[in-house]
Amino acid sequence: MPSPRILIKDHSAEANLFARRTFIGLLVVFVMIAMVLTNLYYLQISRFEDYQTRADGNRIKVLPVAPNRGLIYDRNGILLAENRPVFSLQVIPEEIDDLELTINTLSILLDIDKEDVSDFYRDLKGTRRFKPVNLINRLKPKEVALFSAQQHKYPGISVEARLARYYPYGSALTHVIGYVAKINKKDLQKLSEAGFEANYAATYDIGKRGIEKYHEEKLHGKVGFQEVEVNNQGRIIRILDFSPPAPGQDIVLNIDMELQQEAEKAFAGMKGSVVAIDPRDGGVLALYSSPSYDPNLFVHGISSKNYKKLLTTDRPLFNRATQGQYPPASTVKPLLALTGLEAKVITPESRIYDVGKYKLKNVEREWRDHNPWGHGWVDVTKAIEVSCDIFFYDLAYKLGIDRISESMYEFGFGDYTGIDLHEEADGIMPSRGIVKALFNLPWYIGDTINIGIGQSYWTATPVQLTQSIVTLVNRGRRIIPQIIRGNMQKDKVVVQAIKERRPIAIKDEHNWDIVLDAMYGTVNRKGSARNAFKGTNYTSAGKTGTAQLVSIAADEKYDASKLSKKNHDNAMYVGYAPYDKPQIVLSVVLENAGHGGAQAAPIARKMMDNYFKDQTFPEHQVIEYLGQELEELKLTQTELKPVVAQP
Repeated sequence: MPSPRILIKDHSAEANLFARRTFIGLLVVFVMIAMVLTNLYYLQISRFEDYQTRADGNRIKVLPVAPNRGLIYDRNGILLAENRPVFSLQVIPEEIDDLELTINTLSILLDIDKEDVSDFYRDLKGTRRFKPVNLINRLKPKEVALFSAQQHKYPGISVEARLARYYPYGSALTHVIGYVAKINKKDLQKLSEAGFEANYAATYDIGKRGIEKYHEEKLHGKVGFQEVEVNNQGRIIRILDFSPPAPGQDIVLNIDMELQQEAEKAFAGMKGSVVAIDPRDGGVLALYSSPSYDPNLFVHGISSKNYKKLLTTDRPLFNRATQGQYPPASTVKPLLALTGLEAKVITPESRIYDVGKYKLKNVEREWRDHNPWGHGWVDVTKAIEVSCDIFFYDLAYKLGIDRISESMYEFGFGDYTGIDLHEEADGIMPSRGIVKALFNLPWYIGDTINIGIGQSYWTATPVQLTQSIVTLVNRGRRIIPQIIRGNMQKDKVVVQAIKERRPIAIKDEHNWDIVLDAMYGTVNRKGSARNAFKGTNYTSAGKTGTAQLVSIAADEKYDASKLSKKNHDNAMYVGYAPYDKPQIVLSVVLENAGHGGAQAAPIARKMMDNYFKDQTFPEHQVIEYLGQELEELKLTQTELKPVVAQP
């Protein structure tokens, strides 16, 4: 075999090959180093702020801080709504691996009520998983200590301290102040639509009723923030920065707490309401609706058991003072009299002879007076004093519903008063059009006659009644009633401006005197409220009313014993004092209580006695009767009947 061929190395070629490979290798290394350096530049310099924020986000959190809710005081500086510290158990679902197991274990540890657990799962559905949800709204000190000892076993669950609303006077002020309660989905939606959601990031409660709701924006304040450093378990290590929240405004009400408590005491066991207003500025001195309830039940979430107790036929949740709609009865007779005088349908000397019945010509029905024997000769002054129905049947007939409706609307009937509460009804001031629209019924002349004594379709709220008398004693000046007096600023009360509507202008200013004097006579001469106000050290004036709730046949007599309690007459009273320079105007409505003079007027007396207990007045001389003492005439029964021909 031939011998193998011996290869001669080409050192030059190998050197070139090595050089090329070395160059390529170095090039790759330099490219890689350049890429690393470029990426480092990009990360450390170009995107420094972004990645620093992300890194800080892992150890730094920005937490919203809820503002302290503004306090509420009465006109004398008595604290009516305060904030007290409470502890709640909060759960952040995102930080818990097995939520259901954790909740079950906690339920055993802290003996959590099943209703609280179901409420927690309900709230959880409408909340983002990284946001805290309350499991227990109010922990007892023993429960706080028990959980704190075991907290290391429950990541994502913590005890949080916060301030919660407390109402020291409970049921006495519920329908004035209202209450705050947990923010729900509807509240969040409204806040979002109004652009206020961010301001409630750390807030648990919001005003639900009364002043708490109406002045929510003032009372809530502005949210703050704190920047905190946390460890890998999410626990706060230290606070890096703090932007304090702005607390809500402290507000002062026109309410006189002593007068309010007197109302609660006077209404014990009875249904109805009282509204008292200072006619000089429209300040609401007292507003009480009975029965009432404790608003503190709602602050931490009311149980279904307690809520069911409030859903009774007595309706304690219902604000009778602003939402109750009652026939005003005889309390509006002074206003009708003023309308008649202004329209010249009657004069101060106009009179009729009342024998207890009123009849239209060619109409079989008779309208009766509350006094079966009548009141004899009556003019407008005496008709108001003794509450003569016959006189006002005749007056209403002569005025007609159109003039009555127009005039009473001026006094605020059939419209909202403007009081600073959302819970208000507007009542019904009947007119032909309104009755047709609401009930699809025509207007009859008999309806007009019933309007003369504040019955028929006419309904009014107690706050409307009070406002109408405020307008009367102010001789046409229409002040809007206001519960809030002003704001606290550096220990001083900045009083808000008085709110007014266009005043009522009348042709003859003397007509005010005639009507107001008749109301004075109701209390001080031989009127229907004289017994209730005997012996006062102040002079007052007023008008009683008894609202009939069921129709009684012409040949029957009203007998309360034959009717169920719910069909008994409502007792009503409107009044003011002192007579010459009024400081207080009030209305009292007692449901199913009977006669205004016997039942409602005594409550008004208690209220006024309380209000004037620290005041003294000059000795009072009874003002003589401004009407005409009418000569008694002997007439036949036929001649005595006021018979009016239909137009």
